[in-house]
Amino acid sequence: MVLGVDTHRDVHVAAVLSVMGTVLATDQFPATAAGYRDLLKWARKSGAVRRAGVEGTGSYGASLSRYLLTQDIDVFDVNRMHRADRRRRGKSDPLDAQNAARAVLSGRARARAKSGDGPVQIARMYKLTKASAVKARTQAINQLKAVLITADPALREELAGLGNAELFRTCARFTDVSSLEEVGEESVLQATRITLGLLVGIGPDTAVALLITVGDNPERLDSEASFAALCGVSPVERSSGRRQYRRLNRGGDRQANAALHRIVFTRLRVDPRTQDYYERRIKEGKARREIVRCLKRYAAREVFHLVRWLQPGPRS
Repeated sequence: MVLGVDTHRDVHVAAVLSVMGTVLATDQFPATAAGYRDLLKWARKSGAVRRAGVEGTGSYGASLSRYLLTQDIDVFDVNRMHRADRRRRGKSDPLDAQNAARAVLSGRARARAKSGDGPVQIARMYKLTKASAVKARTQAINQLKAVLITADPALREELAGLGNAELFRTCARFTDVSSLEEVGEESVLQATRITLGLLVGIGPDTAVALLITVGDNPERLDSEASFAALCGVSPVERSSGRRQYRRLNRGGDRQANAALHRIVFTRLRVDPRTQDYYERRIKEGKARREIVRCLKRYAAREVFHLVRWLQPGPRS
């Protein structure tokens, strides 16, 4: 008998075929240690199993492949079906499992699965970890240098000629833990004040993102319309022939835009007022994207006035 397996994250679908290509049985099993044992026990009810074709032996099928190899079964890595075959035969998990077995029977599947249980696997994990650490280090270097671009000119000139290692050591000596904690506490406090402003859908992370967009001098924003444009939620006029309409603004601060997006979809889940507005506009024939655009614009107006109100000094 030949075993074929279509692997997924939580469940594997298996098929047992005779050497003549007849499908003897098909079933699915959980992707767990007990599931692997049950799968092999089930397959052996149809006869002796010496070969198996498994999809994704380097990902979802890795653990199953290792188990089958310990049971003296030759495991072959099977690629997914060609598009032409999918169009002709259809697509389903049982069919994929059967095709995995047929790939072994026909000889198309020749690549044996890696055992993944020796020093090479350890080296692979080491390389993966190292690559991740190098990437994080590069990101940290780039982020530090980007921050220094906006620093005081005297400080920027002082640090300009330093190598990366010396730059890190120098900047580390600048750290004033007490002042950082004070600034951090003030930011959290201000974000919490927005959160407690009875605006539905605004949490601390969303509030901080919007505060960063507003900046420390919100008076530079002349109106709530300018804040909406800054967040990329101001409508953009479009026309084609006799058709006049407005589309989403793809400019502005995308982090602020994403924050307003989260506010709107939170409100669509929990806020009756927003839900009523959405249903009313749907009945008017408005598209979902257009309604979301309007809701993001309304949210930007509310946030702007709240932020301005929270600032010290005279309020309009």
